[in-house]
Amino acid sequence: MKKAALHNLGCKVNAYETEAMQEILEKSGYEIVSFHDKADVYVINTCTVTNMADRKSRQMIHRARKMNPDAVIVAAGCYVQARGDELEEGIDIVIGNNKKQELAGILEHYWQEREKRGRQTAVQKEIVDIGHTSEYEELHLTHTGEHTRAYIKVQDGCNQFCSYCIIPYARGRVRSRKREDVVREVKELAKGGYKEVVLTGIHLSSYGIDQEDNLLNLIQAVHKVEGIRRIRLGSLEPRIITEEFARTLAELPKICPHFHLSLQSGCDETLKRMNRRYTSEEYYEKCCLLRKYFQDPALTTDVIVGFPGETEEEFEKSRDFIDKVNFYETHIFKYSPRKGTKAAAMDRQVPEQVKAERSNALIQLSRKKQNAYEEKLIGTSREVLIEEAVQREDGIYQVGYTPEYVKVGQKTPENLANQLINVEIENRLQIIH
Repeated sequence: MKKAALHNLGCKVNAYETEAMQEILEKSGYEIVSFHDKADVYVINTCTVTNMADRKSRQMIHRARKMNPDAVIVAAGCYVQARGDELEEGIDIVIGNNKKQELAGILEHYWQEREKRGRQTAVQKEIVDIGHTSEYEELHLTHTGEHTRAYIKVQDGCNQFCSYCIIPYARGRVRSRKREDVVREVKELAKGGYKEVVLTGIHLSSYGIDQEDNLLNLIQAVHKVEGIRRIRLGSLEPRIITEEFARTLAELPKICPHFHLSLQSGCDETLKRMNRRYTSEEYYEKCCLLRKYFQDPALTTDVIVGFPGETEEEFEKSRDFIDKVNFYETHIFKYSPRKGTKAAAMDRQVPEQVKAERSNALIQLSRKKQNAYEEKLIGTSREVLIEEAVQREDGIYQVGYTPEYVKVGQKTPENLANQLINVEIENRLQIIH
């Protein structure tokens, strides 16, 4: 029996696809081993969202080759899709996006060629013109690495073309999974004991625009699945938050009051250069709508610092806005120029040292806001979906997440994995980072 090891880089969509590829290999008779072990096949699902992601993708490819020089190295996903013919040596099979479902057959063909030609077998490339396909790649999961929460990919591609972003070039245009296929997979996972699902996509808010459907309809369909107790949503575009959307979600008891609304900047001038298609005031109105219908929801976001042309004044506007919104958590990224995007060719690129200073300032602000939000949880009771037991200095804690996605522990040696329990949060020691 041949051994295969897989490594994922990047977003939750990538993670879903990596687990789906693992199932494909398992069904084809491969034994799955750790990526740190010797294997006959190494599959790296790559990422290209930043220069750092590119570098990590290359590093993992080289690491796999060092671990077993005779192994077949498969590089899949966004990095290889975007780089095309510019890939370095050390890769045996290149699988772009929308071709991952064919992994088993591609490998079988490669093994046959290698038997004939040995190590001189040519690199096998399986890449489609992703910008001109309307086909949604149907991958499927029956189990995941996590045993309580399952991420469900429901959508691929993006039509937004933010000026800094390479992803539309790596993922193509919006393609949505059929609603009945999503529901079927959720039902199967519920039968397997999963209590929480997270609906994810490259641009989740665009779900259904290619099928006369929409995200709200999908959420309502998933909500009807017996056995699923919680539904979370991946990153949302602010413009999807309407009065109807927020009110309808609030009427669905399985919806977790944790919303990730992508911001990128709190300065209107910067947002315009980014091609983000909303103003800071419009964004703030969306946050207020969610707070109108949900009691103190956890709002989280992404922010880019050092975008081309970002002056000190623009940065201060952005920081003041972030301070005003009171996010539970802010993920801060230093702007990374991506070849082929409009922003990479813009004038007034910001020095790395300035980016670092601005990043540090927002990290400090984010910690302050996070602490303030968590402080309000002390003295309250929260329903927690227990995921694991953690040994701490003062004993064993059963640890899981509140509906707001705050990690909380209950001190007890009793194994409560995959159970929903009410936890009295008595002190900060129970809130775990």
